Amino acid sequence: MNHIPPITEAELEIMRVLWTNPNSPSSHVVQQMTERMEWSPNTTRTLLSRLVQKEAAGAKPGTNSKRTQLFYPLISEQEYLRSETKSFMKKLYGGALHPMLANFLKDKKLNAQEIEDLKALFDENGSCGEAEKRDT
Repeated sequence: MNHIPPITEAELEIMRVLWTNPNSPSSHVVQQMTERMEWSPNTTRTLLSRLVQKEAAGAKPGTNSKRTQLFYPLISEQEYLRSETKSFMKKLYGGALHPMLANFLKDKKLNAQEIEDLKALFDENGSCGEAEKRDT
């Protein structure tokens, strides 16, 4: 999906249930949100309806009952995270990675494993960039 609709924090909680349990009946989502957030069933159903209207989630009839609707995500968690990360970077750092990393590292001390993981990501990113340059 190219366009990721804006999702509120409350709607995000519903999406987390759908990402974990795609094709969930509304009763399952209601139960999860009652346990996790102490929301009323009406609140959960309203948020599900909003997600369907925004085309972040879909609904289809259940197989056992015509009254049961199954809800599923129309956007993946990765797509959502990527979109939110880009928005965050653009809003706070003008889209630049270096100032964001510098700011983050001022406040957080990384352990040896985290440093190695980041080096591997940078190496992988650099390799991809070099391959793209050679291909063009």
